[in-house]
Amino acid sequence: MGSQRHKGIFVWLKGLFSPKVAPLSEIARAKLLISAVDRGGIPLNAAKVNAIARDLGLEVSRKAPIEETIQRIRDALGRINHHD
Repeated sequence: MGSQRHKGIFVWLKGLFSPKVAPLSEIARAKLLISAVDRGGIPLNAAKVNAIARDLGLEVSRKAPIEETIQRIRDALGRINHHD
């Protein structure tokens, strides 16, 4: 019978000493979203899609269809890639 307390300590220590992953840029997050959609994935959380769009500088209504927001993100990435 192991104690849950001991497991919590080990998880805490592992998190303390494991390397931290740098957060993704807004462009990297948008590219991951678009690639997931292109592979057939369907984003279930509209708030996350809207947050990615806003991070790219797009104004997004909470009432906008998710498909429209994804297309706007795709267009924004196209403009970013076109300028590079």
